[in-house]
Amino acid sequence: MKYLIVGLGNAGAEYDDTRHNVGFEVVDHLASQFEVTFKDARLGFITSFKHKGRTFNLVKPTTYMNRSGKAVNYWMKELNLKPENLLVVLDDLNIDFGKVRLKGKGKDGGHNGLKDIDQVLGSQNYSRLRVGIGNKFEKGRQVDYVLGKWSSDERKSLPEIIKHCADGVLSYGTIGLARSMNNVNR
Repeated sequence: MKYLIVGLGNAGAEYDDTRHNVGFEVVDHLASQFEVTFKDARLGFITSFKHKGRTFNLVKPTTYMNRSGKAVNYWMKELNLKPENLLVVLDDLNIDFGKVRLKGKGKDGGHNGLKDIDQVLGSQNYSRLRVGIGNKFEKGRQVDYVLGKWSSDERKSLPEIIKHCADGVLSYGTIGLARSMNNVNR
């Protein structure tokens, strides 16, 4: 059994350590945990590892957030995977900071990365792991907030949240979506 785990974010040093790149941080954590290195490939950075008889293919798209669908579609075809073997990890400002939601399908919730994936795949029937970043921004400052750096208080809690998400990805691939939702959603 193999899976495509896509961490959403924006490539480039100027986006490192920003709320919008938490998807990258989760797949980076998994790569580090399994001692694998990303290589620059078509439309993204990719690596893979085996865990409990499953192959986890990790991708960080280089298409920028608003064009994530192009990379997801390419790697699904390249790896010959169906939507039920896709998990997208992303930030969500509609969820409080520190909360995590694993779902089997759903709407884009205003997230441009999901919007593009939905459009390119022609479906919303794929799993997503939403990492809450909260919405503590002034009216009209949403872009500055999601592209902003983590606060010092957030940064203290972040390692635990990222580890929880990484554990959720492994759970999703080994015991399935339904049972993983009980363990991951908090």
